Amino acid sequence: MYAHQLSVARGFAIPSSVTEGSSAGPGGGGLEASLLQLLHDHHHASLTLRQHTEKAKKDAIGTAARVSDLLVEAVNGGVQESFINEKRIELEIRTLAATITRFMKQTDQWLVATHSLNTTVKEIGDFENWMKTMEYDCKSITAAIYNIHQE
Repeated sequence: MYAHQLSVARGFAIPSSVTEGSSAGPGGGGLEASLLQLLHDHHHASLTLRQHTEKAKKDAIGTAARVSDLLVEAVNGGVQESFINEKRIELEIRTLAATITRFMKQTDQWLVATHSLNTTVKEIGDFENWMKTMEYDCKSITAAIYNIHQE
């Protein structure tokens, strides 16, 4: 009775002579063997499908891990490059700051030197003016003495 219900549920009819379970004649006991064969084939197909699914799952997990590693590597590569560039820029900034400090000291020295030179030139100009005044005064005194002596 079970085989008949199974056949009806699956949509095909099994002749009543097969479902009665008689083992006489050609094919007797064949239904049970066929069912066992179907069960065995189904079990084998399920195992094969399960193994295939497990292999595909493992492959997918491995591929996902590889993609994740590549993405992390790509992001870290950019971060590492940015970090190296930042260090280079900081080094250049320190070098430029030292150069600027050196130039500021040198500029201050030049300013002191030019101020000193300017002061000296002014003093020379003052001395020259004083000398001209003294020369004029000496000529005036000499002329006055000459005039007095002539009279």
